[in-house]
Amino acid sequence: MLGTGDAGVLLQEKGLDVPLSNGQTAYFNYYWLRDNCPSSFDPETRERVNDIFALDEAPKAASAAIVGGDLEIAWAGTNDVSRLPLSLLNAYSNGEKRPDIANLQRVPWYADHYPKMARFSHDEVTNDTARRRDWAKAMLTDGVALLTGLPDTDEALTDTAGLIGYVRPSYFGLTFEVKTHIKPTNLAFTAKALPLHTDLPDEDLAPGVQFLHCRANSVEGGNSIFVDGLAVAEDFRKAYPEDFELLITVDVPYFCEHDTFDMRSRQRVIELDEHGNISGVTISQHHADIFDMPQHELDRYYPAFCRFGRMMRDDKYLMRFRLNAGECIVFDNHRIVHGRAAYSATSGNRHLRGCYTDRGELRSTYRILSGEGRFK
Repeated sequence: MLGTGDAGVLLQEKGLDVPLSNGQTAYFNYYWLRDNCPSSFDPETRERVNDIFALDEAPKAASAAIVGGDLEIAWAGTNDVSRLPLSLLNAYSNGEKRPDIANLQRVPWYADHYPKMARFSHDEVTNDTARRRDWAKAMLTDGVALLTGLPDTDEALTDTAGLIGYVRPSYFGLTFEVKTHIKPTNLAFTAKALPLHTDLPDEDLAPGVQFLHCRANSVEGGNSIFVDGLAVAEDFRKAYPEDFELLITVDVPYFCEHDTFDMRSRQRVIELDEHGNISGVTISQHHADIFDMPQHELDRYYPAFCRFGRMMRDDKYLMRFRLNAGECIVFDNHRIVHGRAAYSATSGNRHLRGCYTDRGELRSTYRILSGEGRFK
């Protein structure tokens, strides 16, 4: 102990014991106090401007006191004074992570979800920020939402995606056209059945949110098939805990190779968040590379991998529906596994236009529309 400041503040060798408004006393490190003084942040750019690396010596308080609702610290060897709100100290007194309004509880859903799926008109999300917030919230909790009434234009897709984030490119470009191609580079660009998958697992960071705008759909067949990977993974965890452990720890190779690109990455089939909760899945048989793990490890891995894949195909999870012209299905590509039934290419016209944004920008949009932020 070095000394006692005013109003019960206790000066220690490397920090302060501070009496808080909740009646408890908490310890705060001097570096942390100096680095998080409100003056450490530029009020216009909202960025940290304090250079903690420039300190020649460890910061130390010459004196400290509670003044009104602030902790006031005079720093030894300088003329600097920091005033930190007690509300800030209360929030960080237990070493807990900063609360995030965008960390909403994910709600699993099953085959009967289509009539319950969150729906919003294009006009609503374009012109009403409250409805746009509701859309972002549905994406965070359910991982999927249906937009209706989109204009039949190229710009309708990218303008709509821009409401919750910047369109991010992939090796298909900023956008892509899902219709029958003469020389297809992806099964989606044929009339064949498209197995359940998540998009582009061969990229280092697969796209977070996918948009599919239906421009036309008059063909026989071609119904969409969507599965909540979260719901499957939760059930898999309970039924096959040892297999589950393999799918959350072993990285498997994915690839996509054609004349102008050769994409490769390694991903885990089931993703966990920082709290150990299931946050999504990454799976695609048609983009799976040759598994290059030791062969004896595959004695355990392949059965687990196949068991999970078969569970995804159970009717309990398969939401089947027809995407109609003017509709746009928006979904979390790290959670929602999707596919398509085969269709007759000569029976009519089927044309979807797609693009991606990122999960981080979706969460950012929800925070902004909810009035959240340190500088509010």
